[in-house]
Amino acid sequence: MPPVTVNTEWIEHSETLMSTSDTTTSDGTSSPSLQRRHSHDHAHNVAFGVEMELLFSIACGATVALGWLLARFTESHWGIPLGLYLASYFFGGYFTTLEAFEKVRRGQFEIDFLMLVAAVGAALLGEWAEGSLLLFLFSLGHALENYAMGRARRAIQALADLAPGTARVRRSKGVVEVPVEELAVGDTVVVRPDERLPADGFVVSGESSVDQSPVTGESIPVDKRPVDDPDGVEQPDDLEATHRVFAGTINGNGALEIRVTRRSDENALARVVAMVTEAQAQQSPTQRFTDKFQRVFVPAVLAFVLLLLFAPVVLDEPFSKSFYRSMAVLVAASPCALSISTPCAVLSGVARAGRGGVLIKGGAPLENLGQLTAIAFDKTGTITKGEPRLTDVAPSEGISEDDLLRVAAAVEGLSDHPLAKAVVRDARDRLSSDDLPEASDMESITGRGIRAQLEGEAVYIGKDDLFDGIGMPELPDQIRATVEQLERDGRTTMIVMHGDRYMGVLGLMDTPRESASKVITQLRAIGIRRTIMISGDNHRVVDAVATQVGIDGAWGDLMPEDKVQSIRKLLEQEGRVAMVGDGVNDAPAMANATVGIAMGAAGSDVALETADVALMADDLNHLPFVVGLSRKTRGIIRQNLYLSLGVVAILVPATVLGLGIGPAVAIHEGSTLIVVFNALRLLAYTP
Repeated sequence: MPPVTVNTEWIEHSETLMSTSDTTTSDGTSSPSLQRRHSHDHAHNVAFGVEMELLFSIACGATVALGWLLARFTESHWGIPLGLYLASYFFGGYFTTLEAFEKVRRGQFEIDFLMLVAAVGAALLGEWAEGSLLLFLFSLGHALENYAMGRARRAIQALADLAPGTARVRRSKGVVEVPVEELAVGDTVVVRPDERLPADGFVVSGESSVDQSPVTGESIPVDKRPVDDPDGVEQPDDLEATHRVFAGTINGNGALEIRVTRRSDENALARVVAMVTEAQAQQSPTQRFTDKFQRVFVPAVLAFVLLLLFAPVVLDEPFSKSFYRSMAVLVAASPCALSISTPCAVLSGVARAGRGGVLIKGGAPLENLGQLTAIAFDKTGTITKGEPRLTDVAPSEGISEDDLLRVAAAVEGLSDHPLAKAVVRDARDRLSSDDLPEASDMESITGRGIRAQLEGEAVYIGKDDLFDGIGMPELPDQIRATVEQLERDGRTTMIVMHGDRYMGVLGLMDTPRESASKVITQLRAIGIRRTIMISGDNHRVVDAVATQVGIDGAWGDLMPEDKVQSIRKLLEQEGRVAMVGDGVNDAPAMANATVGIAMGAAGSDVALETADVALMADDLNHLPFVVGLSRKTRGIIRQNLYLSLGVVAILVPATVLGLGIGPAVAIHEGSTLIVVFNALRLLAYTP
């Protein structure tokens, strides 16, 4: 059967599931519970329809087999086999006729209509057994195809069922259980150990590990702890991953209290299901090609069949033989397998990606991912962690590392600059004691550093040009050489001076993710020829990071418009290029790339809207997975196309030369099922 019908039904079903406008409560607000109940009823009706179709197909097969056995091996009255054949026509043609009638009403003459014409033609010839066999195999193929396609649909629909239906909310009268759709932003939800979380939010009490794999695809549970000041959180999306949680994820051994930040119809899980559903409506390039091909091919088949009906004019054969041949060609040339080959693979690929924590917005991004030759990465927050780390501590001669760190941490603790926070955080990890001297009178020297008082003496921390003109001795050669070396290695440097002593140099860097080098190696192994890093940071920093993780090239000092030009340059050189970024600052570059890929999109509306592909977790390891899945999908689409076109190319001349309707139907419908089950292998894809 044509995939467009199957796919459209599922899209309509899923849109009903996720729509907030179709179902409203008495006060005019949307009701997810009613949506859930309606979708459940609809899904039940669909499943019941598939079961009925399968039962009708089995009844068709039983009646045609019994009729053929009676006619061939017994001397029963001719009316008995005929009655059984008529029954088989009813059972085998019932659903096909309903579907064909609906399409004809819309002016569409598709494969099911051709099958009915062939079955009626066989009956007119008195070939009741062959017509019944045609309807049996066609209806069986249709029922099994829908059943198999349902597996891919259920993989997506299962996402919508992850969130629990109720939640325990802390109210003035205590903890009460309410439907999740009644949760409001600001409510506090109590989650017991081993329960699924009912809402997006942040932890206000308790500590636990949460299995986020249903939403983000992360294989390892993520430790969660409460925020320091729940009432002071103004931007929940900016909180660290250790505080934020998502609906549908699974709590570990500790009890948690969650402050709700999104309604049930707006949480990460709901957006993922909605966008995966919408993605199915977007045709891939191959699917658009096959649709155009069918629009030309089907009329050509009808014209050829009509021409074959006039064979008696030039051949010495009865009209019945020409008519039978025409009906056989009609069956053989129907492009069932061709029409189902691409959408079935795309649906399976999108479903498998969604189950792995990756959102792919349609067939076009899925196929384009599989054809990439180059990938461009943003640096900050993509290849690197997005936060500076204290990487180098170089004390002057006669100064211990602890003394240098203690002075730096005491003074930087007075500053709220990100680099200062990094120094304090990492210095405390390195120091043998948490006791720090007390600094005071901190003053910022814009663009160069800071000054403060510690133990009765002035402390200066900053760039080398901070020390020009403050009446201090010239920088020692050792300090200057250390600064130059660290800056060549891409570090941001801080010179520390206490009193009249240069205590040493600190080097900071936004360090690469632990997985970055492995991911780059994996991408090369699956066929990515070139990797580039593009960043607004200075060349030395970008080059240092690129060298450290094994990226082929690095372009620094780029403004947003420069990143767009870089992507266009790569497109000219490589043909198909992906841009991996955070979905916000890199939106223009992502939009100009063949495929835009957003990192850590589970909690970012902008990233979900901007990207063609969204890695729900802030984890680069999902990138080789989705590129590999896309390449596997393209391979299966090609296999399906070759098989479906090859079967048509063989069957059409074979039926012209005398192959009967029965064998043609068996081969034709068999190829359709092979195509479907070949595509469904994607649901079990592992890197």
